[in-house]
Amino acid sequence: MQKLLKCSARSVFAVAIIPLLAALMAGAAVSAQQPPSPEPTVATVVDRQISAVEKLVVEAAEAMPDDKFNFSPANLNIPGGAYTDVRTFAVQVKHIASSNYFLWAPLTGDKVPETIKDGNGPQELKSKAEIIKFLKESFALGHKAAATLRSENMLQTTGSSNSTRLHRATFGVAHAYDHYGQMVEYLRMNGIVPPASRGKSG
Repeated sequence: MQKLLKCSARSVFAVAIIPLLAALMAGAAVSAQQPPSPEPTVATVVDRQISAVEKLVVEAAEAMPDDKFNFSPANLNIPGGAYTDVRTFAVQVKHIASSNYFLWAPLTGDKVPETIKDGNGPQELKSKAEIIKFLKESFALGHKAAATLRSENMLQTTGSSNSTRLHRATFGVAHAYDHYGQMVEYLRMNGIVPPASRGKSG
């Protein structure tokens, strides 16, 4: 009986441990084939932040129909509303792009385009296609700016500004999120669910 129990215990042990060892060996083999993920840096972290807000803003801009692109809440004549001087949807998009240039160009050494006279962007840009192209180009500059960040230089100021390089890079992200929220409201006022909210409940 004792021999039987010993044999049974060995069998149970074998049945339990062999698959586990096999799984561990398989996992080790897969891990050996996959290169380790690179350590995050200031540049890569900021770049991911820019990518995240870029996706939201660009998709929201693309979701607004051409014939609604110059929509403003003032068009709705909401009783008690105070929308007389607010930006149109098109100008919201141009404002984000223009601000991106003002904030990120000093990090890359690029010149702000001469057509950008103020925060509302180039007046000559009228069509949806032109404005979205302008927006995408401004975010491309953001990725270029993020790539310049190092732990050694991120707290340095740029030019005559007191803002650090890191502050300029991340404030561009925060500013874009602020105006993205306004774009979302404009979309919903026109019966359009923002792309980031589609397929979600609530």
